[in-house]
Amino acid sequence: MTAPSRAAGATFLGHPIGLAYLSFAEAWERFSYYGMQTLLVLYMTKQLLLAPHVDRILGFGPFRAFLESAGPMTPVALASAIFGLYAACVYLTPILGGLLADRVLGRTRTVTLGALLMATGHFLMAFDVSFLIALTCLLLGVGCFKGNIATQVGELYAPDDLRRANAFQIYMFGIQIAVIISPLVCGTLGQKVGWHWGFGAAGVGMVIGLIVYLSARRHLPPEPPLRRKAEAGAPKAPFTPRDVRAMIVLVALLPVLAMAVVGNQQIGNAYLLWGDAHYQLEFFGKTMPVSWLMSLDAFVSAITMAGSLVFWRWWATRRTEPNEITKLTIGVVIAALAPLVLALASLQASGGHKVGLVWGVAFHVINDIGFANIFPVGLALYTRAAPKSLGGTILAIYYLHLFAGNLLVGWLGGLLDKLPGSTFWMIHVGLIGAAAVLLLLARAVAGAALAPEAAPEPEGALATA
Repeated sequence: MTAPSRAAGATFLGHPIGLAYLSFAEAWERFSYYGMQTLLVLYMTKQLLLAPHVDRILGFGPFRAFLESAGPMTPVALASAIFGLYAACVYLTPILGGLLADRVLGRTRTVTLGALLMATGHFLMAFDVSFLIALTCLLLGVGCFKGNIATQVGELYAPDDLRRANAFQIYMFGIQIAVIISPLVCGTLGQKVGWHWGFGAAGVGMVIGLIVYLSARRHLPPEPPLRRKAEAGAPKAPFTPRDVRAMIVLVALLPVLAMAVVGNQQIGNAYLLWGDAHYQLEFFGKTMPVSWLMSLDAFVSAITMAGSLVFWRWWATRRTEPNEITKLTIGVVIAALAPLVLALASLQASGGHKVGLVWGVAFHVINDIGFANIFPVGLALYTRAAPKSLGGTILAIYYLHLFAGNLLVGWLGGLLDKLPGSTFWMIHVGLIGAAAVLLLLARAVAGAALAPEAAPEPEGALATA
């Protein structure tokens, strides 16, 4: 039975009913993931990495020695390094999850395994001793779950079904709603009631996501056969010189993009610690949990992403729309201004004064306008410019800039308690600004290698011109 025939019955907003189940399941997975991530650095710096809790963590001695190979770390630096390593590896494990689904278990079993691992990881966060085991379960679970459930969304549609793009917009909208809500629920429980209540709520969310996913199975198309061995005799299209140039430029841009996203990726790490210390978070006698800043960012991000889309459509009706690398450069220049806002706020907060949350709103608005023209535009660039035979591989390679960026964020976060806030955030301004300069150079030197290929002239075009 094909996907379209299964879609002939119940529908959801004009789409196969399976889209509703998959979107809802993924929304719960993102609820659990971002709920946990919101609390991670706060939990480590305020409890877990302090005595006697840190002495109870199984295997933490060798792990700490590895992280401190360059020298001893304060609890803030150690927490930042752990967060950076965790956030970075989130972009590696989906590669393993894809291989496991394609060659061993199939997508349904792999997604189910991922959900079980993530739920287990959230619940294990309730105990000091199992902290590293919990992070390992979460990383492996995300790897099994995330990429494979998105693939199943695409499989609901025939190759020529134009509803596919709209389906992913609906799917992403559900994720965005979950990202807004999860810090409000998990963050409030963690900071106001108890850390483990927040992690427990994330675990419950993951269990709900698994139940929703398993309920979807009858609405999904049959899985493709497992690819245990590549077909050795299958012909492969040779790479053209343009393909080779494009791949070289795309790979060379990865470190530049890693520098470009440090301001955005720092939001879940050192920014929360800085905000907790420097923002005026008391309103009408009640203290707002700093974790709510993550919900603020998700809310602003949803608006700026839609606003960016509308703006460029409007621009295209009046002028020539810029290409991807030009948009990337514009986005990075804007993003560099966001940590500059925090540097200025740090100067105003010197002497122990707290600054109004209006500084935070300005930071999030500027950062999210920039990021709306970085991540999705980069995704469009890499999927278009990559050789068609390597489209999936190049997409996986694109995510490596987030792996490297989060490692860099983890190291930078360790400087928070060693440097004045203004200096700390100006380092981010410098890195993002340097990325903008490098993108300008890449546009001038290698822009032609990434330009769309001209469509071939139809036969007889010269004769009829």
